[in-house]
Amino acid sequence: MSGDAVDEIIGLWAEERPDLAEQLWPVQVLGRLQRLGVTLDREFRAFAAARGLELGEFDVLNTLRRSGPPYELTAGDLKRAAMVTSGAITNRIDRVEAKGLVERVREAADRRVVKIRLTGRGREITQAFMDDHLVNEARMLKDFDRAECDELSALLRRLLVSFGDTTIR
Repeated sequence: MSGDAVDEIIGLWAEERPDLAEQLWPVQVLGRLQRLGVTLDREFRAFAAARGLELGEFDVLNTLRRSGPPYELTAGDLKRAAMVTSGAITNRIDRVEAKGLVERVREAADRRVVKIRLTGRGREITQAFMDDHLVNEARMLKDFDRAECDELSALLRRLLVSFGDTTIR
């Protein structure tokens, strides 16, 4: 197997600072995860754009869809699931609302509570988008068999848990 950009980075550091050669081992994992994150973000953004959505909009729609009937959450719930600021989630909601994919619904019992609900059109688009998304993700992992994906998944889960990332709520 040929090397990647992280191998090159490690090699350059080892050459420049031989005293650090034995301490560069975390870069093998974290450098790759960081570069992979940027690469996947670029792939997912292009995929969403080809379907007329921004990645953040797709995230809002999917979060609402997987919440189950009646496919509605508060902006705060959406913010926590997306791990973004209040301003960012408000902008995302505004954009998908302008496209007719969600609507803001006030609670009858407490008019201060506003839920964001998928519209019928939003559910249709999310259904088709998610089907295509899973095919696209499988394409991105085509060089790995299922057992390798399961092993990688278990290791990444362990890393996320070590950072306390155990819930979307």
